[in-house]
Amino acid sequence: MIRYATAADLDAVTALHAEARATYYRGHLPESAYAGPEELARTRTGWAGAIERGAVLCAERDGEGGEGGEGGELAGIAAYGERDGVMFLTQLHVAPALWRKGVGGALHAACVEAWRAAGATTVTLEVFEKNERAQAFYAAHGWTPDPDSPRSGNHLVLRLTLAPETE
Repeated sequence: MIRYATAADLDAVTALHAEARATYYRGHLPESAYAGPEELARTRTGWAGAIERGAVLCAERDGEGGEGGEGGELAGIAAYGERDGVMFLTQLHVAPALWRKGVGGALHAACVEAWRAAGATTVTLEVFEKNERAQAFYAAHGWTPDPDSPRSGNHLVLRLTLAPETE
C-alpha cells in the first residue's frame, strides 16, 4: 500500500533512509558523511519539512493501511518537490531486505501519478555515481542522462520525460 507520510512516520522514515544510504555509501564515503550525528540531524530536519509539505510517499507491507504509520511495516519511501519550475525526485529508498520485491516500482508509479497530477512533463533526479543498482532501476523505468546537466558532484543527473496519459 502507498500512502502519504504523516508526522508520526518521521522516526521510521529517517531510520529507513539511514539504513538504505549506508548500503550504497559504505566504502565510498566517510561514515560521517552519511551516518554521523550532524548528518542524521540534518536528514531528520529535511524529512520533517518534506512530510509537512505533503511530498513524502510511504510504501507499507502487510498492513491494513491507516494514517500516521498505523498500518504495516514501512518498506520504502519517496520524496519529491519542485525547484525553479522543475520537478525533482529527491529521495527514493527501499528497505534493503526488500529490494527487488516490487516496492521501488510501486513507489515510482505512485510518484509518476502525483507528478502528472501536478502537471509535470519532466522530472529530474540525482543518483550516486557508484550506486549501479539504483542506476539500473531508474534506467528500467525510463530515466536517461540529463543532456543539459549530466553530473552534479559525485552524482549523475537523470531525467524522466512523462508520456501523456492514454485512456
